[in-house]
Amino acid sequence: MAVPEDIKPDVTEDCFGLTCPMPIFNATQRLKKMKVGEVLEVLATDDGIVKDMPDWCKKTGNEFIGAIEDEGEFKVYVRKLVD
Repeated sequence: MAVPEDIKPDVTEDCFGLTCPMPIFNATQRLKKMKVGEVLEVLATDDGIVKDMPDWCKKTGNEFIGAIEDEGEFKVYVRKLVD
């Protein structure tokens, strides 16, 4: 899923080198500290994040904005919608 060009993350969580479930866990912890409406960018090398993050967003009520893959590196964007 492409990411709209006007999306600017408020916070970036670096999860390079981490495998499932750590990128989702770290993103969850980071989102707890963010305000509703802010956008989190998760940087990851584990391709599971592309499937796991949309599922996690559906379960938690947050918005999965999209993901970008570039040579085995992933950028995933989530908007916090719930406290």
